[in-house]
Amino acid sequence: MTKQELLQEIRRKKSFLCIGLDPDLNKIPKHLLDTEDPIFEFNKSIIDATNEYCVAYKPNTAFYEAYGVKGWQSLEKTINYIPKNCFIIADAKRGDIGNTSSYYAKTFFETLPCDAVTVAPYMGSDGVLPFLEYENKWVILLALTSNKGANDFQFKEHEGKKLYAEVIEKAREWGSSEQLMFVVGATRAEEIAEVRKLAPDNFFLVPGVGAQGGSLEEVVKFGANSECGLLVNSSRGIIFAGSDENFAIAAKKEALKIQSEMALYVQRYEW
Repeated sequence: MTKQELLQEIRRKKSFLCIGLDPDLNKIPKHLLDTEDPIFEFNKSIIDATNEYCVAYKPNTAFYEAYGVKGWQSLEKTINYIPKNCFIIADAKRGDIGNTSSYYAKTFFETLPCDAVTVAPYMGSDGVLPFLEYENKWVILLALTSNKGANDFQFKEHEGKKLYAEVIEKAREWGSSEQLMFVVGATRAEEIAEVRKLAPDNFFLVPGVGAQGGSLEEVVKFGANSECGLLVNSSRGIIFAGSDENFAIAAKKEALKIQSEMALYVQRYEW
């Protein structure tokens, strides 16, 4: 999916919502456990209920890989089921030496029809560039995360500059805003403004809104650009909004609630 196609979907749906598909067999409704593929059946119901309110889905591969071959099959079925007009993010956090990254890229861009994959930047350019060789595919680089451990490295200063800022500045030399996004955590509102200064025209994937306590209002205030430039993710707050046989209805209501707020921003800023 190109940047313009993604922007068109944001305008059409009046939404910049990304829904994380992180199925947990300990949390999904009990009646699904008797089906042949509980994970896929859960995801299918969530997708059917929410796809008119979101522009992207983000399966976190750990929630599938943990179940071996069956889990990977559930992931493949899920990705193939997602409507073609939705942006598909493989939240895999890959990044290795060049030839290994080439095969990771092949996995998520050829074997699986994903639009984007999350990548860790620690190994530098040769761990990232293989993903950027694919036309109309995206790297979503970990830049400023919302977890407590982010303080261990991301805020360390070198010659007066924080590490996350150095990562962003260097990464922008590798790819354009047509193929490179950054993960920027929603629970660090003021820092989002700093990242926006460093990357004025890149999309941000913003986790942490909803169950993790991030504010959509602050994300838009500090992180939006003239085109929107945001994909705001909610996972648990939507997919586990209900726990009984009506779980998909509960998910739909929660997705609609977030989309309705987003629509106000899309209209206000004429994105």
